[in-house]
Amino acid sequence: MKLPFRAKKFFLFATTLCLGGCLGMPASVRPVKNFEINRYLGTWYEIARLDHSFERGMEQVIAEYSLREDGGVSVTNRGFLTAENKWKKATGKAFFVEEPNTGYLKVSFFGPFYGSYVIFELDRENYQYAFVSGPDTSYLWLLARTPTVDQKLLDRFVAQAQKLGFATEELIYNSYSTP
Repeated sequence: MKLPFRAKKFFLFATTLCLGGCLGMPASVRPVKNFEINRYLGTWYEIARLDHSFERGMEQVIAEYSLREDGGVSVTNRGFLTAENKWKKATGKAFFVEEPNTGYLKVSFFGPFYGSYVIFELDRENYQYAFVSGPDTSYLWLLARTPTVDQKLLDRFVAQAQKLGFATEELIYNSYSTP
């Protein structure tokens, strides 16, 4: 059955709207400026997060970022599934949504579907920690270059995230002991 031109146009518009909706950010969040991707590359430990199905039951979550030949960023996440006693790994790609000096990227682990990755606070001096959001306030991460952070940083993360409308009482904290 062939769709009329208007139906095709509506379907294309609806699909674009749905896919583009994942590239927004919470109204309260602003991405960092003067971002340097080369300083962000490497290993990051997930210190805290809000729960989502793609990380449910995981501990010891680590993200690795490296440059791709096409100018994008390769993203490899891995975590330990405690209930299954095994490691899980996912590889994706990321590209800047705006200028390369703005901490606002789109990340995909599933074909053409992208989600926002918004760095809204960053250790500017040494790139040792990052506060990251997704398209809305149900996505939140504290990432660090080390498996633990100072309590003052953790308190600041929670206070700032709460002020921005994130459900900080639902945060999950990672532990990095050997399974």
